[in-house]
Amino acid sequence: MVDRYNSLRFGASQSSTTVIDTASHRVLRNTYMLLALTLGFSALVAGASAALRLPHPGILITLLGYFGLLYLVNKNRDSGLGVAFVFALTGFMGYTLGPIISHYLKLPNGGQIVMMALGGTAAIFMSLSAYVLVSRRDFSFMGGFLAVGVLVAFLAGLGALLFSIPALSLTVSAVFVLLMSGMILYETSNIIHGGETNYVMATVTLFVSIFNLFTSLLQLLGFASSND
Repeated sequence: MVDRYNSLRFGASQSSTTVIDTASHRVLRNTYMLLALTLGFSALVAGASAALRLPHPGILITLLGYFGLLYLVNKNRDSGLGVAFVFALTGFMGYTLGPIISHYLKLPNGGQIVMMALGGTAAIFMSLSAYVLVSRRDFSFMGGFLAVGVLVAFLAGLGALLFSIPALSLTVSAVFVLLMSGMILYETSNIIHGGETNYVMATVTLFVSIFNLFTSLLQLLGFASSND
């Protein structure tokens, strides 16, 4: 009788674990599918923006557009409209990226700089994601540190931009490479451990991490190239 009870209890526990794993797998799959689509869409918009030589919208419009669309994504995160706003957000970010890429392409070895930044971003994202997926380590302890770090780095970046402090800007870029790498670890871990159950928000978090990682590497590589 005891053996039968233990068997039933073990079976129920195993079934519960399977459901959690299946749910996490579904969120992970949907996140990566939407992430791939939005990265492709954003790249197309960025390419068009660069080819047409569209001007950068400026820091004020960029911030208003980003946070405004981010608010709409979050508000509609549980509906199909949320996916539409994700494409609007990532498309807008692609548009702001176009003039930045154009700037670096005009530098000596500009094409190489852009490709190195792109390759570095892909390598970092894939290796960190693979590490979390294989090791199953829980990086939830990094949440508070990353939130504070991103806020401080964001404010420092604004200060560097407004007061034209190149050294501070480069330092912020280096810090952002580390913070965005940590964010990729944290969010991927959050998905597989059931902490993030909404693939729309997971996609936005990973997309923004990749975007900031790429632009930070661009600035660092561009500076290194200019000092060769």
